Amino acid sequence: MMKKPFKLLSPTRMAGLMFYGAMMLGAGQAFADGVSDSIAELQHSWAKAYYQVPDKQKESAFKDLAAKAHQVSAANPGRAEPMVWEAIILSSYAKFAGGLSALDKAKSARDLLEHAEKMQPDVLDGSIYTSLGSLYYKVPRWPVGFGDKKKAREYLEKAVKLNPDGIDPNYFYGDFLLEQGEYAKAREYLEKALSAPARPGREDADQGRHAEIQQSLDKAKQHS
Repeated sequence: MMKKPFKLLSPTRMAGLMFYGAMMLGAGQAFADGVSDSIAELQHSWAKAYYQVPDKQKESAFKDLAAKAHQVSAANPGRAEPMVWEAIILSSYAKFAGGLSALDKAKSARDLLEHAEKMQPDVLDGSIYTSLGSLYYKVPRWPVGFGDKKKAREYLEKAVKLNPDGIDPNYFYGDFLLEQGEYAKAREYLEKALSAPARPGREDADQGRHAEIQQSLDKAKQHS
């Protein structure tokens, strides 16, 4: 929650869905109850599947992880955190599954995030808005999908406002701006993402994210 953003049925465009990394992928904060261990396990499993598992095995890895994430959210229906992480994992699953099923997974991720927003909009340092923003700018527009650049910008700006120093909101907003051709502004947010404070317990995700940030930043520098 980055390579190039995906478009349905286009492998090159599909290669950019992160949410997800999301979505996002965002929160490394500690939890005060039994949900903590389950969330931490999902976070580390996501980072391993996204950054370490060979490409040919990623679809299978995220299929299994999506099932586990759903079990956690189903077991905790009153908590927003598991829903957000199920959405993040579904978004990544959509990327690596590709094909016609990708849009269904992206829609499910969006619906989970919107439900979580009604429960606790500021949960996980604004990860809901980081993830929604990235989905809206990576998914193709109507009539194929629900992509909407205006909504994407609104969600990502909200995410940055909620978590101004966070690595993920700055990265995803910077990457969005890069795609829109706003190179100077993109560079500003990408540089901020690169210098974001480390997230305790999320070292594996931070390492992979830094590589993505640098790739996008290099592109921004070429145009600014």
